[in-house]
Amino acid sequence: MDRYVTDIKNGCYQNPVLPMDFSDPDAIRVGEDYYLISSSFTYLPGVPVLHSKDLVHWERIGNCVERLPFDRYAQPAHGCGTWAPALRYHAGRFYAFIPLPDEGIFYTEATDPAGPWSALHCVKSASGWIDPCPLWDDDGSVYMAHAFAKSRCGIKHKIQLSRLDPETLEVVEDGPIVFDGTLSQPNTQPTIEGPKMYKRNGWYYIFIPAGGVEYGWQTVLRARNVYGPYEEKIVMHQGASSINGPHQGAWVTAPDGSDWFLHFQDRFELGRVVHLQPMCWHSDWPFIGLEQNGDGIGEPVTEWDCPKGEAGPGLQIGDSFTNGKPGLQWQWQANPQPEAWLRPVAGDALHLVCGASGSLWRQPNVLSQMLPAADFTANVTLGLAGCGAGAKVGLSVMGQKYSAIELCRTAQGCTVQLVQGMVKDLAPTGDAEETILAEKMVDTDEITVTMKITAAKQVQYALLAADGTAVPLGGAQPVAKATWTGARLALYARGGTKGDAACIKQLNITF
Repeated sequence: MDRYVTDIKNGCYQNPVLPMDFSDPDAIRVGEDYYLISSSFTYLPGVPVLHSKDLVHWERIGNCVERLPFDRYAQPAHGCGTWAPALRYHAGRFYAFIPLPDEGIFYTEATDPAGPWSALHCVKSASGWIDPCPLWDDDGSVYMAHAFAKSRCGIKHKIQLSRLDPETLEVVEDGPIVFDGTLSQPNTQPTIEGPKMYKRNGWYYIFIPAGGVEYGWQTVLRARNVYGPYEEKIVMHQGASSINGPHQGAWVTAPDGSDWFLHFQDRFELGRVVHLQPMCWHSDWPFIGLEQNGDGIGEPVTEWDCPKGEAGPGLQIGDSFTNGKPGLQWQWQANPQPEAWLRPVAGDALHLVCGASGSLWRQPNVLSQMLPAADFTANVTLGLAGCGAGAKVGLSVMGQKYSAIELCRTAQGCTVQLVQGMVKDLAPTGDAEETILAEKMVDTDEITVTMKITAAKQVQYALLAADGTAVPLGGAQPVAKATWTGARLALYARGGTKGDAACIKQLNITF
C-alpha cells in the first residue's frame, strides 16, 4: 500500500481522520480548499503542509521549513526545533507562525501553500515563547497570542497578547497577560497552551487547550476588546468518551456554513493523532463534539457524517523511491544535506550514503516518517553491493528506546543483526547505548526484511525468504515514543568506508 485513506462507512468518517503524528494541528479554509500544518520538532524538512477538499481525506503537499537557520540543527537536537505553529491567510498570502522554544517566534510566507515558502523571519527573539497565533484585525492592527514553555522559562499557565508591526510582523509591544489559568474560576486551569485567535460577530476568541496533553480539555476565551477582560468556558472534554485530551486544534467553517474543529489526541508511543469534530454556536459560544453525559460540555465523537467535498488521494506512506528520491513523508533528524546524504543513481531505489558509525540517535542522516497506524507491516529491500567492511543499512522503529534490523558487511561476509538502542541522556544532544540482541550470517549482500507493529506496541523483525515466509530475528521489541513525538519508522546507512552508499528498494506497508 502506497497511501493511507481514511475509512468511510455509510457516509460517516471514522476518527481519527489522521492516525499519524501530526502534532499540534492548525487548519484554515481558502475557497474550496482546506490546509493543515503541524509541528515537527527536529525532523526536517519540517512543519508539513496537508491539503484536503473535505476535511477527512488529506494529502501532504509540502513543508513550510526546509532547514533551520541555526548551527545547532546540523546535528540532532531532540525535542527542540519547530513546535506548535499557526496557519493564516491574509491579503493573498499564506503565513505560518512557528515557534522555536530556545530561539523565538518566526514566520514564513508563501503564495502557494505547496511552496516555496520564504526563509524564516524573526517575530521575537525569546526563550520560552511558544504556540504563536496572529490576528489581522479589521482596522489593520495585527496581534499575536502566545503561550510559554515551562521547560524554558518556568511558566505554563499564561497567555500573552502582543502587538505586531503590520509591515514587518515583528513584535513592537509585548502586551499584557490576557489569561492566567491559576486565577481561573470556578476551577483553576494550571496548564494553558496552544492559543488560536479568531474574531466573530464582534467578539474576539482565543481557543486554548488546558489541563495538559494527556488528559486535558478545550477552553475558549471571549471578549469584546482584544485585550480583554476575557470570559472563559470549557467547550469540550473527554467526559465519558474514550478520547483522552482532547487537545490543541483549529476551528474551520466549510463553504456550506457548517463549523468543524480539528484537534489531536495523544496516543503516546503512536503519536498525536488528529480527530475531526462537529461544531456549532450557542449564544456566541462554540460547542464542540456531542453532549453525551448531561454536563452541558461537548465530548469527542468517534464517527460523524462526512462534510461535503471531494475525497482526495490520501497520504503517501509506502515508497518506490522514484528517480532515487524519498517521498514527502520522509524527514531527516537534522538540517537536510541531500547532496551529501543521497547519491544520485538512475532507477527507482534510494542510495543512502553511509554516515558515522555512532548511535542512530545521534546521526543526522537517519531518514524517518511517522508510524502510519497502530497495527501494520512494513517490508523493504536492503543492499550493500559495493560497500566495504563495516557498512550497515537498516530498518528501524525509532524512539527513546529503539530497535532495528540491519544488514552488515564484515570481513567474513554479511550478517543480519537485531539491534536495540536505549537513550541514556534525554537532553537534546544526549546519546544512546546500543546492544546487538541477535545475529545471523547470510550468503548475500541484498535481503528483504519485514517488521510488524501490533496494537500491543510491540515490533517483530524478520527476514523474508524467497517463498515469502517471514523468518523472525530475535524476540519482539517494545515500541517507545521519541522526544515530544511518537515512535518513527526509519531507514538509515552507517559505517563502512567513506563514500559507501547502501541501496534501499521499495518500501511496502500493509494493514
